[in-house]
Amino acid sequence: MRFLLKRTSFYLFTAWAAITINFFLPRMMKGDPISAFLMRNQGKISPEAIEALKVLFGVDQTKPLWGQYLDYLVLLAHGDLGRSFSKGLVPVTEVIGGALPWTIGLVGLATVISFVIGTTMGAWIGWRRGSRADYVVPFATFFSTVPYFWMGLIVIAVFASTLGWFPASHAYGKGARPGWTWEFVADVVHHGMLPALTIVVASLGGWVLGMRNMMITVLDEEYITVAQAKGLTTNRVLVDYAARNALLPQLSSFALALGFIVSGTLVMELVFSYPGVGKLLLDATNAKDYPLMQGLFLVITLTVLAANVLADLAYAALDPRIREGI
Repeated sequence: MRFLLKRTSFYLFTAWAAITINFFLPRMMKGDPISAFLMRNQGKISPEAIEALKVLFGVDQTKPLWGQYLDYLVLLAHGDLGRSFSKGLVPVTEVIGGALPWTIGLVGLATVISFVIGTTMGAWIGWRRGSRADYVVPFATFFSTVPYFWMGLIVIAVFASTLGWFPASHAYGKGARPGWTWEFVADVVHHGMLPALTIVVASLGGWVLGMRNMMITVLDEEYITVAQAKGLTTNRVLVDYAARNALLPQLSSFALALGFIVSGTLVMELVFSYPGVGKLLLDATNAKDYPLMQGLFLVITLTVLAANVLADLAYAALDPRIREGI
């Protein structure tokens, strides 16, 4: 119970600190959203409308900063993230909701696939240390240092330009009608193959190396020797004793990776012209779109916190010592 209270207090304080920083950080940037909006609509906005826009965007200078902060908290409590002026005054929740499924569907699935394959390979390579399986390590080291954009350009050159197997950009073809039809889903999967392949290949090496190194450390522990002395099968020792304990540090990295799924892979989305959250965040920053920036930062922060909560639960499920502490 004490452990749960400490973790809950920590996450609540972290969420409040992130929300506070989320409010003040955009206002520390040069420029303001009103000026950017007026530049887009020169001569079309009356002085009265400008004052209304200041209130709408939460930068009403007639109120002190702390007053604007309180208004922001009240709106946030009601689920109102404001309106995005760079997207035609559409509610921020709708703008983020339009980009979020694309990022989660692509980056999320690719991250999970990469983690599962990389962790499995790393456990097997670590278990067979000193054998030919170690030949995989140099390749894993190389791919773990490859930037996303470089890998993306390579797969485009090979599979799109040379072989012509997959399209080089966008989430679906021109003229396609979005909807839950087999034709559209197949088109989305076809367009997502290259960016997904880029994410899997570029991140696979890190998971392999991390799990292999932890396996080598765990295999020197006494409980592994005791388990083998009891005559347990190789598979049981590998899965229940070695891999289960070596997996714990991997969970922290995986939790962070899951949390940052929402932020997308900005460079990858730019290379493939993919309509994800990462590109949306870049556009909002360039446009000084405070409400959209704040909404995106908030979603990313809460997702990271939620992923860490899941990691704590997974730790408790895998490590009996933590369960005893709870």
